[in-house]
Amino acid sequence: MNRRVSKWFLLTIISSSIFLAVIDIFIVNVALPSIRKGINGSDADIQLVIALYLLGYAAFLITGGRAGDQFGKKKVFLLGMISFTLASFFCGISETAFQLNTARLLQGISAGFMIPQGISYIQVLFPDPIERIKAISIYGSIAGTASVIGQFLGGLLPDLHFFVAGWRLLFLINVPLGLASTLLAIRFLPSQKSMAKEKFDYLGILLLTLTLMALIYPMIRGRELGWPLWSRLSLAGSLVLLLLFIYDQKQKVSRQQFPLIDMKLFDFKDFNIALCAVLFYFMVQDSYFLLNVILIQTGFGISSTETGLFFVLQGLGFVAASLISIRLVPIYGKKVLQAGLLIMIIASGLHIVVFVSANISKIIAYPVLFIYGLGCGAVLPSLMTMALKSIPTKFAGAASGTYTTFQQTAIALGIGIIGGLFFYLAGENPSTITYLKAYRTAMLVNMLLLVLAGVCLMLLPEKKVGQRH
Repeated sequence: MNRRVSKWFLLTIISSSIFLAVIDIFIVNVALPSIRKGINGSDADIQLVIALYLLGYAAFLITGGRAGDQFGKKKVFLLGMISFTLASFFCGISETAFQLNTARLLQGISAGFMIPQGISYIQVLFPDPIERIKAISIYGSIAGTASVIGQFLGGLLPDLHFFVAGWRLLFLINVPLGLASTLLAIRFLPSQKSMAKEKFDYLGILLLTLTLMALIYPMIRGRELGWPLWSRLSLAGSLVLLLLFIYDQKQKVSRQQFPLIDMKLFDFKDFNIALCAVLFYFMVQDSYFLLNVILIQTGFGISSTETGLFFVLQGLGFVAASLISIRLVPIYGKKVLQAGLLIMIIASGLHIVVFVSANISKIIAYPVLFIYGLGCGAVLPSLMTMALKSIPTKFAGAASGTYTTFQQTAIALGIGIIGGLFFYLAGENPSTITYLKAYRTAMLVNMLLLVLAGVCLMLLPEKKVGQRH
């Protein structure tokens, strides 16, 4: 590495990956109605805009981490960044829903390869534990900042029209950022030699990808088409594929090969309970945005820009609580997360009370959104730490990858199940009244899921984060 280049500058370069990956989730969330109009898409099409990105990311995240170890972090980082930039360009020039969602899947796969290199580089660039903690905090804060910026731009850009339709700017904005990050990475990022002797689990990758696609795609598309035979067969097939995946992974462990997911992780009861909490919480995470954005923009006719401002308040609450909660969790443990869930449940109830017509009182709505963000910020940053706290150090890396894969899959499930329920209840020709009925029901389901997440946390042993068995 060029010693004249500050490692903090290098941190900025590698953090561009998490910035782009996170901003592309939140920038889309707020702009879904504009995207649907731009591609003349259906309700299922806009659900897939979110879900396919997450599925691509989930399916290839662990593989992306291993690719960095085997082929070198710099090479894989560059491959992921270039692919992400190209996929963003194709998203921006898409003319049909099929083109856009294919590009979104490629975006997610690219993110799965570039994101793991960031954390790996931090381990190498910051050997001092104190500096490493600071670097990881900065990396995390960049992700939080990206979520707020994404919500703001997701509201603003669709209402702007320069050389192209505003919704296309949501994706095309990634192109100059991706190119700049690529050029800086080529010039300054140090190369890392291959360290891994593990072989890729190609069959595991294939089975996991097919399982996720066979589950999520028909769940979203099938409802819209009246549940044709192929959708029902696909859902049943996803269970068969899952069982084959589990069997294959266990066989690889018994033969001392290198499975995609180490099934020994599921021998830890606390980890299984925590994953249940993760499932319930993250099913709510993005379905919340889907429900509220469709209601506010399509149901109430409020502009994209004004909607974006609503959710900037939610994002600011999230960032504020995140900074506080990471200091409180080591002292009070799971109580901080339980308090956050309670805040989210109360705020969700307030959403039902406040969002009743286009004449939304901003004096009331802004604090409600901010409070909901506070609840999210108390839960999300430390949920992974809580899930991994009882995992032995030798399993930490595998558990982290498994957790994140499970997290992204849970978000996609939430989009499919909660979003599908919302659109089903809204009907084929929805009105403001039917949107409101569907919204209230779906938000009540989200509140129930948050309660279940809290119950799972109650079942975890009362032990401060950082302690291990």
